[in-house]
Amino acid sequence: MEKRKLIDFYELTMAYTDFKNNKANSKNYFDIFFRNNLNGGKYNISGGLEEIIDYVNNFKFEKQDIEYLKSLNQFDDEFLNYLKNFKFCGNIYAVPDGTVIFPNEPIITVYGNSIETQILETDLLNKFNHGSLITTTASKIVKVAKGRGVMEFGARRAQGGDAAIIGAKYAYLAGAVGTSCFETGKDYNIPIMGTMAHSHIMKYENEYEAFLAYAKVFPKNCILLIDTYDTINSGIKNAIRVANEYLIPNGYRLKGVRIDSGNLCTLSKKVRNILDTAGLNDCAICVSNSLNEKSIKELLDNNAPIDSFGVGENLITARDCPVFGGVYKLVAVEENGEIIPKIKISEDTVKITNPGYKKFYRVFTLKDKMPFMDFVVMHDEKIEDIKKQIKNDLEQNFNFQEMQVPIFINGNLVYTKPTLKNSREYCKNQVESFENYFEKQPDFKVQKSIKLLDTINDLIIKNKVSIMISNEVAENFSLIQNV
Repeated sequence: MEKRKLIDFYELTMAYTDFKNNKANSKNYFDIFFRNNLNGGKYNISGGLEEIIDYVNNFKFEKQDIEYLKSLNQFDDEFLNYLKNFKFCGNIYAVPDGTVIFPNEPIITVYGNSIETQILETDLLNKFNHGSLITTTASKIVKVAKGRGVMEFGARRAQGGDAAIIGAKYAYLAGAVGTSCFETGKDYNIPIMGTMAHSHIMKYENEYEAFLAYAKVFPKNCILLIDTYDTINSGIKNAIRVANEYLIPNGYRLKGVRIDSGNLCTLSKKVRNILDTAGLNDCAICVSNSLNEKSIKELLDNNAPIDSFGVGENLITARDCPVFGGVYKLVAVEENGEIIPKIKISEDTVKITNPGYKKFYRVFTLKDKMPFMDFVVMHDEKIEDIKKQIKNDLEQNFNFQEMQVPIFINGNLVYTKPTLKNSREYCKNQVESFENYFEKQPDFKVQKSIKLLDTINDLIIKNKVSIMISNEVAENFSLIQNV
């Protein structure tokens, strides 16, 4: 059971305020969504749902939590007793991990009383943001690698152990072939990879002795790090010598060499030529050294003969754009069985929220089963209503897929978590489908229904009128006070 909780203090102060004002049982709807694609990409990929499920399913306030809150002298015993017996009893709907997602779509919807929906905010956002950040980043790196293996090597640079272990899992979900992280391999049955560091070579009398010692222990999977001293004049020569003097005579082959420094493009070309000349055409070349999406693309654009990439800090920390930007916003309240939409208005138009309890559909062409558009609608709209609103110049027929699925209903887990293997395959299919789409179209359309647009406009007008009236009342009150 997970005992750690991420709760921002203001969630507790708001919950206490509602509790003292008899609003603890009022029903709220919150959406988790994001406003921009990561680092200028065309789409993001969802992650974090598995961790959210485990957190919600096991959430409770422990004795030490209650004692700490009591020591703050800000909450009465009645409220602390409420927290002592707290259990999530609401509903959560979400898209599965590995789904291609776009800005301002309701990726996760949380429904429940005002206290439970508020207290879960920070941890749900943390898990969604981290999972989606790594899944999206890894997918972009895998894409530019063009079928060459991408290995996750970032544990030592991750922001903490959980980020390393879970981040490696999401890298694998997004297409990485394995990880160097032992704990991830153990927990999630992911292939673990790794051979040696420069220190292994430096401990021996010379490079050849270090290579030979390793080859004798791991003859079936011998990959040698060749840049400790001099890649061309020492490393590759000693690797070939070990292959010729020990591996080949004993029925083995040199599986690969790794380069971790220098001009990777130039060195890989020279190493490839030397290996081929020596009859080691089947020996793979792996490179590492602070690789990222841009540097991998440049290497392959320059025809570097590289077979796999070890990617560390720039993947596990998403260094190019380390903040995913998911937010958690109130979108509706429920009073006497009526769902009342709520909106946040801002002078910064990108921060105006989509109000109401919503769902969204992915629309596919019936003929070729390609994605056509996403459609965000109010929860009670029917597919027939949506069909009438789609501008269809091509006169195509469509299929509609509701993207959110039930996760918790009345506090009970109703979602069967897929295996990591299935999520990985699902993510691969999602990405391939949209990459095929973007070969023909520059952008993907996310459309709001007429009913949702009308709701937005009505609430903006209503709130502006309310502000005007409030200002007028305040002004009149001020005049009366000055009489």
